[in-house]
Amino acid sequence: MIHILDLEFQGIDHAIASFLIETSAGPVLIESGPYSTFPSMESALRQHGYKTSDIRHVLLTHIHFDHAGAAWAFAKSGAKIYLHPFGATHMEDPTKLYESASRIYGDQMGPLWGAMEKIPGDQLITLGHSEQLTIGDQTFTALHTPGHAQHHIAWELGEVIFTGDVAGVKIGAGPVVPPCPPPDINLEDWNQSLDILLERKAKTLYLTHYGQITQIESHIQELRAMLTDWANWIKPKWESGMAADEMTPLFSKYTADQLSGLGVSAHGVKQYEAANPSWMSVAGLIRYWKKKNSLGQS
Repeated sequence: MIHILDLEFQGIDHAIASFLIETSAGPVLIESGPYSTFPSMESALRQHGYKTSDIRHVLLTHIHFDHAGAAWAFAKSGAKIYLHPFGATHMEDPTKLYESASRIYGDQMGPLWGAMEKIPGDQLITLGHSEQLTIGDQTFTALHTPGHAQHHIAWELGEVIFTGDVAGVKIGAGPVVPPCPPPDINLEDWNQSLDILLERKAKTLYLTHYGQITQIESHIQELRAMLTDWANWIKPKWESGMAADEMTPLFSKYTADQLSGLGVSAHGVKQYEAANPSWMSVAGLIRYWKKKNSLGQS
């Protein structure tokens, strides 16, 4: 059985989820969430009859703080942490990861994400593309799905795929939007990863931001279109020399108006912004266009 745990990030509902899967070998968690939401995690687990120390297996889609920030706390209780090979070094010693994020978030680092501590290397288990992991009566398949992050895995379980961020952010009945933070955004890789999701013929996608998707083809088509739209909004402004801090409020208004125009309520816009801060997409997409330009690509 799969349970969606609402981590109530920054006191906002349906912004960040974790997924509890019950197996014959005990509970498995997909996504730890940030350590700032650990009290919400503890409460959500209690509602299903578990303590955090009952979690012996945590599967991460990638190592961004909103998905992996609390993994160390589960590791302290003895859990094994499963992740992409590119992420293991940073989880074993998160100093560089934390310092890099601190340059972005400044004094908001603690309130937003909380602490991040080292995880012993022997508790970090990496999986290759299409490699399988069996825990009790459940078998998970690791699907390497870069584009949002080089260290991204979508976890397949039967006819279900837990998509992390590669299948976008969708709150309730609102539209799907692409989270585009630096440094790894790559539109070509992302579209290839979406092809992988379609090829698997899953019946349900579980989005960390937020919940279940069953109309998969239309969802992915909408995501591709929005990803292209956002990238093409950024490109000419970057080419004209507009600075990121000047571009950000314009992009924030553009995306808020876009959401409102698609029927999203004022509270819904806040949920989207909590799950996918618009300023991060400005930074990520500027970096994408700079890299393409440096490689001489159009």
